[in-house]
Amino acid sequence: MAEQYDVVVIGGGPAGNAMASGLKAQGKTVLIVEADLWGGTCPNRGCDPKKILLSAVEARQAAQHLQGQGLIGAPKIDWPALMAHKRGYTDGINDGTLNGLKGQDIATLHGQAHFQSDNQLAVGDRVVSATDYVIATGQRPAILPITGHEYFKTSTDFLDLDQMPKRVTFVGGGYVGFELATIANAAGADVHVIHHNDRPLKAFDADLVKDLMAAMTADGITFDLNTDVQAITKTATGLQLTADNFELTTDLVISSAGRIPNADQLGLANVGVTFDRHGIQVNDHLQTANPHIYAIGDVSDTPVPKLTPVAGFEARYLVGELTHPGAAIKYPVVPTQVFAAPKLAQVGIRAAAATEHPDEYRVNTLDMTKWFTYYRFGAQQAQAKVVVAKASGQVVGATLLSDVADEMINYFTLLIEKHVTLPDLQRLVLAYPTPASDLQYLY
Repeated sequence: MAEQYDVVVIGGGPAGNAMASGLKAQGKTVLIVEADLWGGTCPNRGCDPKKILLSAVEARQAAQHLQGQGLIGAPKIDWPALMAHKRGYTDGINDGTLNGLKGQDIATLHGQAHFQSDNQLAVGDRVVSATDYVIATGQRPAILPITGHEYFKTSTDFLDLDQMPKRVTFVGGGYVGFELATIANAAGADVHVIHHNDRPLKAFDADLVKDLMAAMTADGITFDLNTDVQAITKTATGLQLTADNFELTTDLVISSAGRIPNADQLGLANVGVTFDRHGIQVNDHLQTANPHIYAIGDVSDTPVPKLTPVAGFEARYLVGELTHPGAAIKYPVVPTQVFAAPKLAQVGIRAAAATEHPDEYRVNTLDMTKWFTYYRFGAQQAQAKVVVAKASGQVVGATLLSDVADEMINYFTLLIEKHVTLPDLQRLVLAYPTPASDLQYLY
């Protein structure tokens, strides 16, 4: 006879853990299942370890910007020591997460979950059953299906390198390619980013992407655009990448061509749940085609960026939905960013969309490089495009390119969500001189 629970959560990452904890606090009997590392991608092999590595990059960059302006000699990155620093954090995530779940008296199982039939979920040789199921299995790096694809490594491999190779190539110009290229370049590698067309980071403002690429090129990164890699061959001198009228020999090739949902091994066809390369299809209550199965986080096909904070937001919503059913989910504006050098971030309505409706919106395009906030630490460039609704005077969108864009974009998220006008903002007294004190000049 199958073990019975109120809810079985499949996936022990940020979304799944938030679900399990929230439901347990509401008195539900909960089982959480994880096939890989407890804690999921973000703390083990994603945003958290990446940001630890980037901390050294940011410190090195800050020192470089002030050469001859108060500092002499820029630090070098000690990759093995930096990796040891990263592992000092990540090595404890799996056990710490599992112990945290057990400390809440939440049942756990480790293994691949597979739906055998409606209300029958197998995990290894055990079969469990529940009133409801929540799929929160996340995504994994995509591997391009080209000749020699077995030579590809992924972001997972990069974030756990013992040594930085002399030559590193990223195939795919998305978030991962730009961010990891920034790290590899700062660590001393000869870095190439290959992209199949001339528009990497296509979700971001084209002008500011060009500015970012120019800054990264000036730092020594090579962008090979309109290059569709066809094969990887192992040679005596390294790994050779070939495309039409293109050849490159490198030591490490990372497939940074996006991510795919972890939905293909769950037996979803057995329970009437549909999915494609974008994720598991859900309605505005995060419910799949099977009314007792839900999907949240990166594995779901929802109209928002696949980010850890979004997964947590969806988990909090679904805890409420499974205890006190109510209204459809309503997402706030979601900031997104690329942790390159400099950083690129955006939230709300994009400038390109706003310019198509000149009667409704005003777009402020600003070069802030010489503003005090940026001058003081020798910033090479600081750009902004801010969208203001003409009727209300409220900020409704912003795209930023600067060393502090990751901080500034959160301020803009608050301005948008709280419908703050310039007079509203000027009724506040913000600490000066800080990036926040610049906000009033961006309306």
